[in-house]
Amino acid sequence: MQKTLVLVLGLAALAVPTQQAVAGETIALSSDWNQIGEQPDRCAPGLTGRGVPPKWAIVKTQPGAKLGIAETSADTTDYRFPMCIIDGAAFASLGNLDVSVRFRAVAGKVDQAGGIAIRVKDPLNYYVVRANALEDNVRLYAVIDGDRKQFAGTNVKVAAQQWHTLRLRALGDRFTVFFDGAQLFEASDKRIPAPGGVALWSKADSVVYFDDYRATPAPHG
Repeated sequence: MQKTLVLVLGLAALAVPTQQAVAGETIALSSDWNQIGEQPDRCAPGLTGRGVPPKWAIVKTQPGAKLGIAETSADTTDYRFPMCIIDGAAFASLGNLDVSVRFRAVAGKVDQAGGIAIRVKDPLNYYVVRANALEDNVRLYAVIDGDRKQFAGTNVKVAAQQWHTLRLRALGDRFTVFFDGAQLFEASDKRIPAPGGVALWSKADSVVYFDDYRATPAPHG
């Protein structure tokens, strides 16, 4: 049986230590009968900005490894942000949560950026944290009516062709970003208080492999 790409969702509120991976119950993003190259059937494509529609596909991350997913259209439109919105009603109620993903930047001339979006109302309204291997930075944005506004970030080495872990904890208007197990920065923002969905996120012609995507409800306070 083909290995199944999974998203991990915690069903109980957990206090997650800074250096520890987010834990929870696995939920499949694709069915066992999906093949490499096909769109993951439990992950709906969305697009912020311009350019061709996203083409998310199941990929083999390396020989003998488990499967992952990537946005593979390689469209060089600069203001183009493909999303892979996780299917399932359970995700629509997540506001305070702790999410993480493992990723590897593989290719891209305009960008090599990948990230995770939370409180997703639709492809035009959400928060996103993303790491960029061409710019060597991690940034946090609020996207309001399709307009992306940075409100925090820092420079850090994001080596291409290497696996990294990106993590975001959101508690009310407080956001904490982690990279490869270390806390990078904290910030506050009140523009999107309502709960919403979760998603993978890419930019322009970035080809970034994602796997081991996890989300855990987090206590507020």
